[in-house]
Amino acid sequence: MAVRALQFRFPGIDNVGCLFQMRTPASEDASEGTIVFRDNVDHEAVAKNRRDLLALAGVSSFAEVHQVHGDRMVFEPANANPDTPASEDADGLATQSVGQALMIKTADCQPLLLAHKSGKYIAALHVGWRGNRQLFPFTGVRAFCQTYQIRPADCVAVRGPSLGPARARFTHFGVEWGGYFAKYLDLATSTMDLWGMTRDQLVQAGVSARNIYGIDICTASNAASFFSYREDRACGRQEALIWRTY
Repeated sequence: MAVRALQFRFPGIDNVGCLFQMRTPASEDASEGTIVFRDNVDHEAVAKNRRDLLALAGVSSFAEVHQVHGDRMVFEPANANPDTPASEDADGLATQSVGQALMIKTADCQPLLLAHKSGKYIAALHVGWRGNRQLFPFTGVRAFCQTYQIRPADCVAVRGPSLGPARARFTHFGVEWGGYFAKYLDLATSTMDLWGMTRDQLVQAGVSARNIYGIDICTASNAASFFSYREDRACGRQEALIWRTY
C-alpha cells in the first residue's frame, strides 16, 4: 500500500474519523497516489489508490461527486464505485449513515469537513476560491443544519491542507472577487487569505469560533507532499475523507 495520509479522530467526537491524503513520492509509485481518473495516469493505478485509502480508513463504502466549483450539496448520497469516476455535479455531501465515507478531491482547494457534536451527522465540502466567493462555507453549513434539524453552534469544522495566504495570488482582484472581499486582500502581494475567509463564513453561519480547526499546511508551499495546481497544473488530486464509525 503506497498511499499516505494524515488520519485522526474529529476533535472531541470519538466516533467520527477523517483522513487527509498526502502525495506519494514518484520513486515509490508512478501515479504518486492520485485518486482522479486522468488520461495521463493508469486507470487501474487510480482505482487501486482509491481502494487502498478506503482500507487505510477502515471503511468499505464511500460517496463522491463530480466537483464543479459550485455550492450544491447532496444529502444521503448513494455508494460510489472506486473503479469509476463520479457523475453527479455538486461540491458537498452529507450523511447520517454509519460506515460510509464522504470523499472530497483537492489540489490547493480547501477540503472542509463538518461533524455534529453528537457524532450522528457529517458533511464534506470542496471549497475552492470560487466556492469562497459564492459563500459556500456559509450556505453549506446552513443547508447541512436545516436538513438534519441541528444547530450550527453544535457543529465542529476541520479545514485540511490547502492553498495558504502567502501563495493565494490573484492579480485581477476586481474581476475575480470585488469589494466585498477587500479585507482579505494583501495589496502589497495581491494575495488572499482564503483560510481566514472560510473561518469567517463558518462563524457567520453560526459555528462557534472555538469549534473551527485548521491544518495550516500550504499545499503550494509543500508541493512535494501534496498535489498543488498552482505549482503543477498537470498534477493529480488527493482526497479528504470523513466517516462515522458507529
